[in-house]
Amino acid sequence: MLIVLAIFLIFGPDKIPEMARGLGKFINEVKRASEDIKSEINREADKKEREKKLKDYQDKINTSDNGLKSQPRKSSTVVEDSGKAGKNDIEKNSGQEDEEADVKVGQ
Repeated sequence: MLIVLAIFLIFGPDKIPEMARGLGKFINEVKRASEDIKSEINREADKKEREKKLKDYQDKINTSDNGLKSQPRKSSTVVEDSGKAGKNDIEKNSGQEDEEADVKVGQ
């Protein structure tokens, strides 16, 4: 309260509204500047976090790729063998069905 009285006495009633507007503008500019700084810091922190996560994922992918490359490829042999077995089973079954059909027709 004492500060307000001192300002009133020093500057007078004519200058106080003008000074208050100037002070209000200055405070708003400081607030905007601090918000901009905060948002820039947050953007940079988020960017660093995304880059770190991306690097971690890339490292995981590279590690899993190396593990896959070092293992022998047996899957193609298994698929080929199972394909042959499937063909043989189909041929056997189709032969049995033909015999069963002949038996029914002959009856």
